[in-house]
Amino acid sequence: MQRTLITGANGFVGRQLCRTLQQSGQHVIALTSGATTSPLAADQHLQCDIRDADALHQTVARARPTHVIHLAAITHIPTSFADPQLTWQTNVMASLNLMEALRLHAPDAFTLFVSSSEVYGASFRHGLPLDEQTACQPMNPYAASKLAGEIAISEYFRQGMRGVIARPFNHIGENQSPDFATASFARQIARVEAGLQPPVLRVGNLEAQRDFLDVKDVCKAYLQLMGLPSEGAERSRCFNIASGKTHSIRNILETLLSLSPLQINIEQDPERLRPSDIPVAIGSNGAIRQATGWQPVIPLQDTLQRLLTFWRAQVAL
Repeated sequence: MQRTLITGANGFVGRQLCRTLQQSGQHVIALTSGATTSPLAADQHLQCDIRDADALHQTVARARPTHVIHLAAITHIPTSFADPQLTWQTNVMASLNLMEALRLHAPDAFTLFVSSSEVYGASFRHGLPLDEQTACQPMNPYAASKLAGEIAISEYFRQGMRGVIARPFNHIGENQSPDFATASFARQIARVEAGLQPPVLRVGNLEAQRDFLDVKDVCKAYLQLMGLPSEGAERSRCFNIASGKTHSIRNILETLLSLSPLQINIEQDPERLRPSDIPVAIGSNGAIRQATGWQPVIPLQDTLQRLLTFWRAQVAL
């Protein structure tokens, strides 16, 4: 049986990924940095700070994975500006710790390194769908650290370890932190409905257009990438996970507001405006479609309805 180790299993994507992999019949090993606040859909639970190289070596030796999906990272861009040292330690050095542990204790394991579409950065200014050959021009510490992680891990792939790199575009769904726009909108609407805040939503830049995906579709893409052959050119390939379509943040907000029976006003909050925002970010998914047949299937309306339902339940607790 395939034994898949998921780092960052307690996070937004990790929780859904555990469920997706279990449903596919895999033995899921959930690795978290501390105790989980709610149950995970995993067969085995391990705790380790991946920045601790010695502890990670012991953890990997115990887990004996055949496959690894490396999700653990500092992903919040404002945090990457506020604490770049933590960001680089977590996103780069801890990734090196993982690859070294795998090299010594599970050298045949297949590793999926989850990077980010943010690595393209300034290249998005062209306004066109970007493919994997587009120049990477990071515009924040998070993106720069992810690109550095790609380079470091690609060196292990070059030396013969198995794996691929994924560059997911914006993905949304239940359990995402309200630090991110769509979750913030849904949470605020749920709080207004519950009478916990005035009928006003505080928002950032609503004109930006992004390539949005349902987290469930993204997890299915990861599952497909894990099944790629290990030989030849596939060994060190990089894949966008994108829809090839964009929606404005305003459209997302208006859709969420249409799902509420209340009249809610919008107020722009200067503190929510990101200085490095770009007008349009869209990706080409041609490479992953050709390699695996994957494409997103969940309508955005369905994703947003689930997201609002989730936050209504959270607010009611």
